[in-house]
Amino acid sequence: MHKYEIILYWSDEDQVFVAEVPELPGCMTHGETQEVALANSQEAIQLWVETAVEFGDPVPQPKGRRLMLA
Repeated sequence: MHKYEIILYWSDEDQVFVAEVPELPGCMTHGETQEVALANSQEAIQLWVETAVEFGDPVPQPKGRRLMLA
């Protein structure tokens, strides 16, 4: 299990829960329940990391603390 911060919220527009991983640009997924969205986020993180490694891009280390968002 990866230890990146995950932001989970309800999308009225899409009628699903969205899980975003702010430390990994563009890494987000969704699910019909909070549990599914969180489970999907772990797969999305794994795919993001694997793709970054494949293309030689840096993979940020999890900060291990809450991010400050404005």
